[in-house]
Parts: sequence; C-alpha cells; structure tokens
Amino acid sequence: MKQGTAQVTAEICKKFGNDRTRLMDIAIAVQDRFGCVSHEAMEEIARQVRSHRVEVESLVSFYAFLSVKPQGKVVIRLCSDIVDWMKGYKDVAEAMARELGITMGETTPDGAITLTHTPCIGMSDQAPAALVNSVVVTHLTPERGRQLVRDLRRHLDPQQLVTMVGDGNNEHPLVRAMVRNNIRMRGPVHFADFEPGSALRKAVEMTPADVIRTIKDSRLRGRGGAGFPAGLKWEMAANAPGEKRYVLCNADEGEPGTFKDRVLLTECADQLMEGMTIAGYAVGSDTGIIYLRGEYRYLLPYLQSVVEGRRRQGYLGRDILGRKGLHFDIRIQLGAGAYICGEETALISSCEGLRGDPKNRPPFPPQEGYLGCPTIVNNVETLCCVSRILLEGSDWFASMGSSRTTGTKVLSISGDCRKPGVYEVPFGITARELIEMTEAENAGTMLIGGPCRQMIGPDRLEGRICYDDLATGGAIIIFNRARNRLEIAEHYLDFFIEESCGYCTPCRVGLTLLKNQVHKVIDGAGEPADLVEMRDLSNFIINTSRCGLGQAAPNPVLGALEIGDLSSGFVAERKPGLLPGFDLSKAVIDAELRVGRQSKYV
Repeated sequence: MKQGTAQVTAEICKKFGNDRTRLMDIAIAVQDRFGCVSHEAMEEIARQVRSHRVEVESLVSFYAFLSVKPQGKVVIRLCSDIVDWMKGYKDVAEAMARELGITMGETTPDGAITLTHTPCIGMSDQAPAALVNSVVVTHLTPERGRQLVRDLRRHLDPQQLVTMVGDGNNEHPLVRAMVRNNIRMRGPVHFADFEPGSALRKAVEMTPADVIRTIKDSRLRGRGGAGFPAGLKWEMAANAPGEKRYVLCNADEGEPGTFKDRVLLTECADQLMEGMTIAGYAVGSDTGIIYLRGEYRYLLPYLQSVVEGRRRQGYLGRDILGRKGLHFDIRIQLGAGAYICGEETALISSCEGLRGDPKNRPPFPPQEGYLGCPTIVNNVETLCCVSRILLEGSDWFASMGSSRTTGTKVLSISGDCRKPGVYEVPFGITARELIEMTEAENAGTMLIGGPCRQMIGPDRLEGRICYDDLATGGAIIIFNRARNRLEIAEHYLDFFIEESCGYCTPCRVGLTLLKNQVHKVIDGAGEPADLVEMRDLSNFIINTSRCGLGQAAPNPVLGALEIGDLSSGFVAERKPGLLPGFDLSKAVIDAELRVGRQSKYV
C-alpha cells in the first residue's frame, strides 16, 4: 500500500476520532478521496478503528454509493424508478450510453465517467432525473442527456451543469440546485411562518412530562406510515432504564415516489431541528442525529449551516436558552444508498457504523436502540409537527383531520397527473379529491403509500387518506387506465429484490419466485392457477419475512390481483397435458439441426 494513501486514510480516521461507530463517515470520506474504498484502504481503516477488515468490507459492500472497485471521477446515477420510466427513462439512458460509448454500469476507458442506474432519488415530480456525483439534474430528455455528457467531457465538473436554480432555499448559496419545491398546497402546520426558538421557549417553560402529555393530547401519530402514537413512543423512552438517551430523525425517505421530506428539509430545517430539541428535552436526551439519505447530499452543507446557526443563537449546544444543565446538540449522519435504512432499526445499525441490517424486535428502540440506549426515531414530518403543536397547542392540532388521525399530511403526488408536487392536506381527504386537485385524467390505479402499502382501483376512490383507511407515509402515484398494473407490480418486485438485505429466505428467494410468476402471466403464458399461486406465495412472504421490506414487498402484486378481474385478458385455460411455458418449436431445434430437416409437427 502506498504511503500516501495510507497516510490520507489514517488522517480521515483521525478526523472522526478513530471511532468505529463513525465507520459510515470514514468510508464515505475515503470513497470521496480515492473514488473507491480499496482492500488496502479497508486494512488501514480496520487498523485505525480497531476493527476487523471483514467488518469494514461488509459495510462497504452493503451500500450502493460505496465501491471496492474504482469508479469514474464523475458518476452519473440515472434514476430508474417507475415514474422516470413513464417519463422517458429508457430513451434518456440509451442516448447517454451511446454518447459515452459504454453500456449501463460501465466506466469510460479513460476512467473519467461512470454511468449507472439507481432507485428513486426523491425527484419523481421532475422526472426523469439523475444524480451526477451529488448534483441533481432534473427534467432530462435524450437531447439534454447527450448535452450533459458533452459538457462533462469538457470540464468534469458536475456543479457547472447547474445553469439555473430552483425556488425557495434551492437557490441558497450552499444549495444552488435546479430542484423545484413544487409546493402545490400550503397548510397551517408545515408551510406557515415559523420563528426559530418560539416553540422551544414554550417547551422549556413546561416540565418534560407536560411536554409529552401535550404531544399525547394532540394525538400526533408518526408520519412514517405505521402511524404509531408519537407521545407514547416518547413516554416509553423517557421511562426506560438507562443514563443516556438519543433522538434520531429519519430523513431517509427511500420509498419510491416520496419526496415531501426533501421539501421539508429544504424549507423547514429550523422547524425540524426545533422539534428534535423539544423531543430531547422531553425524554432526557442531549444528543440528536439526523440520518440524511445519500441522495440528498446536496442539502448537507445547508443543513450543517442551520445547525451551526442554531448553536450561535443558543438553541443548540450547552445551556440552551441560558438554562443551566439543558444540553442538546445535533449531528448529521450521511447515508450511502440503501432503501432498507428507512426502517428504524436498520437506520440505527447504519448510525452505529454497521451494515443497514434490521434488528430483531423486541426490544424496541425506545427500550434499547442506538448503542443499546433508549432511542426515539421520528421522521422529518413528525418532528416538524412537534414544533407547531408546542407553538399552537394540542387542541388546535387535534381539531384538524379525521376522528382518529389528527392534523395534516404532507403528500408527494406524482405519475399521470398535470400537477405533480407536494400537497399539505387535512387527514380525511378522499383519493378522488386528490385526483381532482392534481388534474389527473383517466386515472385507473393509485399507489397509496408507495409500493410497500396498497394499490387501489376506481372502486376505492372514496377512500380517505388516514391511518384507519388509506394509510400512507406520503407517497401517492397515479397511473392512468392504459398502464398495465401487473407490469407496475413487476417493476416494484425488481426494486425490492435489489434492495433486499438477503438475510431471510422468504424475502431473498420468495420475491424472485414471485417475480417469475408475474412475468409469466405478463408474457401471456399464465393460467388461472398462477393467479392463485401468486396470491398464496405473496401471503407466505408477508407472514414469514423478518422485516418490513419482505412483509410489504408483495403488496403491489396483491393490489393488482384485487383490482378488477385478471382472469380475462391475462390468463387462459390450457388443454390438458400442455404446459403454458413450453415452446415446442424451440424444443426441437437441436433435433432439426441433427437430421437436417424441419419437424412436420411444428
């Protein structure tokens, strides 16, 4: 190993205190410096943090944005989510590959540019989109893709691709992104004016127990999709034994079609961090961590500046607001491309410098979470709600929404509609009203909550967005009647197969078997019995998988089976003794070549 490389790697480790729990930060920094985390670099990292090389390699091999092999100086990650496919991904990918003279997944011979695909990057409202290193490029076309490649060949500087910036804080000097917020409807909880420190001052005039009681009285439920009562989670953490507690913000919205946290991070960072500080005060924590998905790395300098600004203002750090003994600070943990880290225990593993493997439950994070200590994990939207509840009161918040789901919901809506974007609406709004608001014509199918939740058809448009009916963490994708819902399900199965951690057999093997069955039906070789097998296998995977990914992955298939009748047009009865997947003409090719003539039976 070259001395220079060893020295730089050692200096990176030292920057993070040679702390094994900061292995994610170390690996990302090494990747940034050398274009990969080589075997030699892994040896040095393991030596410095007093770990084993195999543990370092296990982490590097897990995350999509880390690589053992050298990548180009510029890595183009073209988003291959289904909305991007609908908007022209295939043509853009082919145009860029031809211009580069390589295929997807390859690097140019000069080692300058790598072209690859990646799952949803949180830009479904402005697709097709790509990450060029950490620079976001939106609204791509084949011609724009070719021009992007030509420009990069000249300067190899992704930042020069940003010739115009978006609205709001997207034009902030520390962001400068062409991303647009696309806020179509502003509500009173998230997009009303917010004065930093205002909610925190109210909170510290109350006891921690009273703060928790206020959150419970508001009936705030976690906005991540499961809808667990936030106040109850806080109470569990506050009462759990232990000297140290942690507050983690889940800013890893990897659910395909979700992008509302992107907007909240961009426009409501103070409100989010204030909510974390209030949570810390309530449960007795002095440390918060924002887990920022790697796809939103372009926001990292801006978010760090907000943290530093709040420290200067006395809202973070030691003796907050001049109150002796009130300490709370926040650090930002960058992710590296792993959908499973949106699951709270996998997120905790990642923050601990490990692979993003889900942990067995119980114990639950409020009992034993980050570093074995009581931990609350709330997402961006939930923590923004906390600040507003402390500011306006629990009764004000509870007066909005449906009977059992209070407040408002921030929705990311995309797909076959004229007005994709972010909508803050009261809970209880119907799916039909969302179709009208977004000007979606000829809507046939909707994914409520992304592929991990449920697919509905026209017969359920009167269903209401709430945790007791159409539950969603925020993603809603609209498909018109011309879209093949089984093809939609197959696309998402490909996504879940790629993102599975591979720990348990039902998920690792079952999803591939399910995908094969779905593809067979799409190809026209399916029988009615295949539909029964698809349903049975889906339910088996759901009931036996270890974590939320496997338990949710078959949902698009079940949704497709429940909407309308797949028996007509998709499958047909076959004559006894004939296998639908058997092709007689292909089966006799070898024999025909041997005898030199065609079979008279084909």
